[in-house]
Amino acid sequence: MTGKTRLLGLIGSPVGHSGSPAMYNYSFQELGIDYAYLAFDTPAEKTQEAIAAMKTFNMRGMNVTMPCKTEAARYMDELSPAARIIGAVNTIVNDDGKLTGYITDGEGFVRNLQEHGVDVHHKKLVIFGAGGAATAIYVQCALDGAGSISVFNVKDSFYTRAQEMARNIKTYAPDCVINIYDLADEKKLQEEMEQSDIVINATSLGMKPHEDSSPIQNLALLRPGLVVADVVYNPKETKLLKDAKEAGCICVDGTGMLLWQGVAAFKLYTGQDMPVAKVQERYFK
Repeated sequence: MTGKTRLLGLIGSPVGHSGSPAMYNYSFQELGIDYAYLAFDTPAEKTQEAIAAMKTFNMRGMNVTMPCKTEAARYMDELSPAARIIGAVNTIVNDDGKLTGYITDGEGFVRNLQEHGVDVHHKKLVIFGAGGAATAIYVQCALDGAGSISVFNVKDSFYTRAQEMARNIKTYAPDCVINIYDLADEKKLQEEMEQSDIVINATSLGMKPHEDSSPIQNLALLRPGLVVADVVYNPKETKLLKDAKEAGCICVDGTGMLLWQGVAAFKLYTGQDMPVAKVQERYFK
């Protein structure tokens, strides 16, 4: 570090478990970039103060995790299309006091699919979940040209929000058909699954310590050639992916989304490409 070192950070709570500082600082060192990255445990009510401090100290930017994503969006000068639709940010870039907010989670998911030879363009998607991860994914997939997206969730506040979100997306992606369905409607789920190209678990089902859970109980819905992707990365192979693998599906685990959303943010901060191969070898084996 020098007297000219620029600071980047992560805000949210908790952040002690985050692998972002190690991944970013390793990349800065590899590329000879005079930046440093730290994690700051920040409750939602302190978001505005944290962003003010970022401007005061002329930090290059911040990553934002829960519970600060929605609150942070309120203090941006500009928002990317996806961030504007969702009303949340996970990446802030500070250009001499002008703050631009992005949400790279969906970008990371789509890039992870591409790395597995899967393109969402004109495809029919079925997504389990309507929370933050699911929203980022279906918004980005719509912006990237998905043909239709069917979101299945229990009828709760997230379900209602998803209905509103589907209407908002129409302004930016009018050709994408988005439907929100009740997860309890087994007949509709079977119909949509039979027609789908890509199925995505964007819930916490299958995550430790609930490794035996899966959003798909009827294994007959899984078929050879169907793309099945999971956002859960611990364990790397969830019950859903195990079942899908046995059924001959194309399986995509959640570790790649974690990597590629960070890669997208790194590019926004530095203008350079993260040394992905080295980062994968060091942190994502």
